[in-house]
Amino acid sequence: MKQLTALIEHSGLSITGPVREDNQDTILLPNKTSPGSPKTLYAVADGMGGYAHGGMASALALEILAATLSQAPHLAPEKALRRGVESANLNIYKKSQSLGTGRMGTTVTAAYIVEDRLHLAHVGDSRAYLVRNRQASCLTNDHTMVGDMARARLISADKVRSHAQRSILTRAVGIGLFVQPDLTQIRLQKDDRIILCSDGVWSTLLDEDFGRAASNAWRAELLARHLVDLAIKRESDDNCSVVVLHLRGFEEQALPISPDERSNEQGIASILKKMRGRVV
Repeated sequence: MKQLTALIEHSGLSITGPVREDNQDTILLPNKTSPGSPKTLYAVADGMGGYAHGGMASALALEILAATLSQAPHLAPEKALRRGVESANLNIYKKSQSLGTGRMGTTVTAAYIVEDRLHLAHVGDSRAYLVRNRQASCLTNDHTMVGDMARARLISADKVRSHAQRSILTRAVGIGLFVQPDLTQIRLQKDDRIILCSDGVWSTLLDEDFGRAASNAWRAELLARHLVDLAIKRESDDNCSVVVLHLRGFEEQALPISPDERSNEQGIASILKKMRGRVV
């Protein structure tokens, strides 16, 4: 049997920005020196500045999410992502209780690439964009008061970025005992670009800006730098974090045979050998 492996060029960048005193964002990238894998995880988490230890919350969330997925390789991607987000949520909640310093919280937007599919887990107001055929589309919904208002058509979508209450979250990881992540999956195509970013970036950029920038023949590292530089140029007032994935294509790889499967194959071969010996 064979499986597809996505050939991904990736890069990421996270900076404090010109206004904040510290960086409460965390990004997650796979090790560039590791061999290709049919499953890879990328993520952005934005710690909530209004609560204590936002940077700790964002780092802990991605650490636990990655550990959960690595410890459950045989789970369906959606189930593994849900378990990872729920585990991160509970651990952050318990951490805040033990520290006694008030609530800790973070957004999480994670892209789990399994063969030729993108599986997204999302909580909060970081975003995931897909750029395909020069067109950018946002794959996530903002879990904010303003996002709810826009979906209810109480305000127009173009008012979301500039609204005074844009950053008031209605859902986050770690602020309560339970959390419900949004889970989405799409089939990927060659030359797709996936962009994960915190609100310090997308609040200053239009969807067309992502599409226009990604349409240039830039490497992932240059695209990530360009998007952060553009957000700063447009006077972002928050930490700026971006993760960029470029799907260069796909390759087929033979599935490794597990010990159980090998034992089963050997057993079948032995039975067939005995049967052949009995054939007249």
